[in-house]
Amino acid sequence: MAGRALLIGECMVELRQAGDGLMRKGFAGDTFNTAYYLRSLLPEAWPVDYFSAVGTDTISDEMLTFIEGTGVGTGFIRRLPERTPGLYMIHLKDGERSFSYWRSASAARLLADDASALRAAIDASKLIFFSGITLAILAPEALATLLAEVGRAKAAGKLVAFDPNIRPRLWDDADRMRRAISDGAAVSSMVMPSYEDEATHFGDASVDATIARYIALGVSKLVVKDGAAGITLDFDGERCFVPSAQAEKIIDTTGAGDSFNGAFLANYLQTGDHLKAAAFAANVAAAVIGHHGALVGRSELDVPVA
Repeated sequence: MAGRALLIGECMVELRQAGDGLMRKGFAGDTFNTAYYLRSLLPEAWPVDYFSAVGTDTISDEMLTFIEGTGVGTGFIRRLPERTPGLYMIHLKDGERSFSYWRSASAARLLADDASALRAAIDASKLIFFSGITLAILAPEALATLLAEVGRAKAAGKLVAFDPNIRPRLWDDADRMRRAISDGAAVSSMVMPSYEDEATHFGDASVDATIARYIALGVSKLVVKDGAAGITLDFDGERCFVPSAQAEKIIDTTGAGDSFNGAFLANYLQTGDHLKAAAFAANVAAAVIGHHGALVGRSELDVPVA
């Protein structure tokens, strides 16, 4: 049965090297990247919308035009005067990527300030997806608003999916970060963590420990990504494993996790089969990292239709 998918977070302006001291402008962000792949892999009967906030300036106009061009809906994106999108720059050295960020004036930091707008968007949707980065950019009161509204969605039986996507640089305190991530998981029905992050920041000794910790928070569906070591799933107490797909070539790993999330959700929404969804998502992620950039066109992905 079709429905509306709503992804909540921040799309940013991306600057990356284009040679000869020039930079190439793009738009990206973890939850938007997931929205992009969800839209690419779902039939048109499933609208995919983005919930965020942007400014009223020219670069905000360009961002909205770009998002609309991908097929992702912008009707729930608020426009805030005197604010702008956040910006990040990619630095490359010996093939390794690092980032500089400018987001203090980002409109997306205020995305949950209008609780009624947030509730209306969630009420109109069947799937809600957000991430730890979504939580990290919000002020404490707005964070509480978002968690409360998402919790209402879970209680109403909607599919609420959460990727902890732990980025300690975005938090002023490690304990607050861990509490917020745990609170985000507690209002979610599906959590899609990366084991390396969980081991580093929560001290989990194994994938099983990560799963046990999230189950204790009330999560019924776990999709634990562990890179080349594969994917471990626990759905309503049923534990299973899906191996990673072999990538023919690795050019850019930037969009691996986000593309996996979008592909998994696209397949799961259509089939209800988490094993098939994980295998499909692993193949999509393996194809994506064989291309430059986080957003790879559907025609460039040599994978079957979801």
